[in-house]
Parts: sequence; C-alpha cells; structure tokens
Amino acid sequence: MARGSETRKKIMDVAQDAVLAKGFDATSIDEIVANAEITKSGFFYHFRDKNALAHALIERHIEVEDQLFDDLIGRARELSDDPLQVALIGFKLLAELIEDMPDGHPGCVVATAVYQDRLFNRDVREANRRAVQGWRRRFRAMFDDIAAVYPVNDEVDLDHLADMVSSVIEGGIIMARALDEPRVTAQQILVLRSYIKLLFAPRSR
Repeated sequence: MARGSETRKKIMDVAQDAVLAKGFDATSIDEIVANAEITKSGFFYHFRDKNALAHALIERHIEVEDQLFDDLIGRARELSDDPLQVALIGFKLLAELIEDMPDGHPGCVVATAVYQDRLFNRDVREANRRAVQGWRRRFRAMFDDIAAVYPVNDEVDLDHLADMVSSVIEGGIIMARALDEPRVTAQQILVLRSYIKLLFAPRSR
C-alpha cells in the first residue's frame, strides 16, 4: 500500500513539473513513464488516462493551496485579532513566501488546465471550477469579516474583490514568467495589499 502510494505521488510530481513547464498538451504519458522510472502498465494502474491524471493533480493542488492559506492566515491571526490586519499580514506573508522561491513561483496547475480545457472531460473542468469557486469563497469570507468592522471606501462588489485576489496572483505568475522577473508576483501581491488597505482603512477627518 505504502509503495503504491509513493509511486502514485512520484508520477504526479513528475507530471506536475512537466505540465507547469510546457503544458498538458506537450506532456506525454511516455515522457512521464520514463522520468518516473516506471512501466507504462504501472502508470495505467494508477491513472486510466491523462484526464484522470489531470483531475488528480487539480485535486491535490486544491488541498495544497487550502493548507497554504490556512497556515498563512493562522499565523496572521496569532499576530492580530483585527480582521483587516489579519488580511494585510496574510498577504505580506504570502508575498514573502513567493519572493523566497529561488526561481520564482513554478505556476498553477489549475490555470494551466484552463488554458487547455479542450483536452479534458467534464470532470476535470468541474474540478477546475470548484478550485476557482473555493478561492472566491475563501477571500469573500475574509472581506466579509473586514466589512463587518470597517466601512468600504468605494462601491466594490466583494465577490469581485475576492476574484481580484486570484486574478492578481495568477496574473503575477504569468507576468513573472513572461518577463523572467521572479519578483513580479510578490510585487503584485503587495500592490493588491495596498489597495485593500486603502479600500477599508478609516478615512481621516
């Protein structure tokens, strides 16, 4: 059981590295098999096809991202009880985490799958949708907590603001890779942090 779990993880790790580097379409099962040092039958024991592999990668990505944000917000709440400060600290910690990655953020499996959604079945597309909707719910809950204490200084739909968080992070990753400037992602998150601070901070009289 343990050995099978290790093999499955190795397949997914190899596949994820390849997919983030060049996309799902350009990543073949033969390549994954060779780099994972397994037989093709070993691959198909764990995944019936590339759809099943993509689905598993997305589900794992959701779990990893959920844990990451839980940890960051947990650390922020240890430093402040104020919901606005918790959010600002959380985004600062996220920016520092990404900036400390030596080669920049490796990319997002969900975004990669969206760009090539014609390759996938309904289950994979639905998993992608759940990932994005989950991020929306998470950040919307954060902004609801802030709005319960601080007035919003502009007419902003909080669902749209929650989506903006994902857009800035994903857009930052794309810009960093396009420009070959790894720090861009962290910089964009800090600009978003400044906007959130201005949006909710009490206005001076």
